[in-house]
Amino acid sequence: MKQILKISLSVLCLTVSAFQGVEGQKSGSLRMIEQVDFSHVKIQDAFWSPRLEKHITATLPVCIDQIENKTGRIKNFENAAKGEGKHSGIFFDDSDVYKALEGISYSLINHPDARLEAKADEWIDKFASAQRPDGYINTYYTLTGLDKRWTNMDKHEMYCAGHMMEAGVAYYKATGKRKLLDVCIRMADYMMTVFGPGKRNWVPGHEEIELALVKLYGVTQQEKYLNFANWLLEERGHGYGSMGTEGKWNPAYYQDEVPVRRLSSISGHAVRAMYLFCGMSDVAALKNDTGYIGALNRLWDDVVLRNMYITGGIGSSVHNEGFTEDYDLPNKEAYCETCASVGMVFWNQRMHEFTGDSKYVDVLERSMYNGALAGISLSGDRFFYVNPLESDGDHHRQAWYGCACCPSQISRFLPSIGSYIYGTSEKALWVNLYIGNTTEIPMGTRTVKIEQETEYPWNGRVKLTLSSPMTKEIRMRIPGWCKTYTLLVNGKRMKAATEKGYAVLQRSWKAGDVVTLNMEMPVEMVSADPRVKQDVGKRAVQRGPLVYCMEEADNKVDFDKLMVSKKTTFKTIFDASLLNGVEKVQAVNGNETINFIPYYAWDNREAGKMKVWVDYVP
Repeated sequence: MKQILKISLSVLCLTVSAFQGVEGQKSGSLRMIEQVDFSHVKIQDAFWSPRLEKHITATLPVCIDQIENKTGRIKNFENAAKGEGKHSGIFFDDSDVYKALEGISYSLINHPDARLEAKADEWIDKFASAQRPDGYINTYYTLTGLDKRWTNMDKHEMYCAGHMMEAGVAYYKATGKRKLLDVCIRMADYMMTVFGPGKRNWVPGHEEIELALVKLYGVTQQEKYLNFANWLLEERGHGYGSMGTEGKWNPAYYQDEVPVRRLSSISGHAVRAMYLFCGMSDVAALKNDTGYIGALNRLWDDVVLRNMYITGGIGSSVHNEGFTEDYDLPNKEAYCETCASVGMVFWNQRMHEFTGDSKYVDVLERSMYNGALAGISLSGDRFFYVNPLESDGDHHRQAWYGCACCPSQISRFLPSIGSYIYGTSEKALWVNLYIGNTTEIPMGTRTVKIEQETEYPWNGRVKLTLSSPMTKEIRMRIPGWCKTYTLLVNGKRMKAATEKGYAVLQRSWKAGDVVTLNMEMPVEMVSADPRVKQDVGKRAVQRGPLVYCMEEADNKVDFDKLMVSKKTTFKTIFDASLLNGVEKVQAVNGNETINFIPYYAWDNREAGKMKVWVDYVP
């Protein structure tokens, strides 16, 4: 991994077969762990609950206002339904509406709201009215010329359809209403009359449809949708892409150089790559395709060991919103699109389900707390598209973007974070993330109730209380950054075997049993891989899962001259009045003090310089 402390995260450098699970493969499936869906998890957490409240009171209202009043996104559907009027915005703007609806759907699951549900129904009526009799739905081509549809593989027709399917599945699960789901089914069935074996070849320029079709298969149990997703993956790498585009088709940019099962290195556009890898993971799990798994293993090593920032962000270049060459990780020019960090969460969750290896959750957590969370302001109403690791004070969040994929992405990601906390397998309950919550987990004929209490990420104490008996072992993730920890069961210290980064606790659990994990959380100075030339002679500051940065607001004197050294000492102070409450880090060099704040919280005050990587004096 680039830019990551080698000692603390050396576990990430291990290469293992992604289909060799801790307990062995389940019969008929490569996926050994099933995530516990966030609908079973009620988050009650000092760190995350205020953010989820802001999601309801600020983020979703901003998205709705922009979609309905400030841009022409919803008007496009109204015009398409009438078959008249102009299309406004970018050709893929439909997708932002679908992603916002998905965010609304997820919010409704744990926070029912009649007015919000009515708004969703209003939008869905507009979608249904805009659908053509043959099942096709895309406002750009409906309003600019249906004769041009399916003439350009990079015009995001399947990308928009995929986000509609994700929203349709989400809303159906949230409300039981299937109007949008039926729209999605008609669109999928229509596409399969045009594309597929013996029909037209097609390489979606922006991946997304592949994983969405798997979700559609999940709720309909119609295997044709899974097979269509598999066919689309198999279309890549055979030269079909150059047959259907208006401009020059760059196979590397579109992940179309070789068949996907032969991929070994990431290339091109970062978000497209993440969605591709998610689609490959989903199809591999259901089709038992170990060839896909082998490729995903190679790709994970390439992404994490050679192309990932310390924040868990990926994509170093503005020119292709993606990758250049290995170990090229500029800081001020870093792209690190918010959508790509969210994509890293999606993909690493899937990789963990194959293996039970904590290294995937380590990366998931890194991307979640740093690269993704930085994408939204503390007030919940302003957004980053690009997330650099250094700024001259001229990079700021915005209320919206012409290309608004990142605000709508965050709107659907935040309410679903409960899905990444727990997993279950045949023999184990997996505790992956440390977020205060109560959950009821179906296990066979029994429902197990669990309460998790913690002040993570500010300290490493976690308390797990069982309200129901359970025979499964409990696997507690020991993060890669954690060097020292203690485990107690009912107040008594316990030694537990560790396996792939998890402490394994085996006993017959009773109602009232308490597991306590205490993880020491010191401040660390992190060195980059020496092949990252932009970080030679620099260090970064990290504490627990959080990457820290210097802001000029806290270091007004000689900002560019501040340095750390081997003699630097650190102290931490929780400041409830700073940035909605943060554990700030102070680096002390004799009489000089450098103040650091969590990276996710930067640019929430006055404009000023920022940097993650600080000059280091040997």
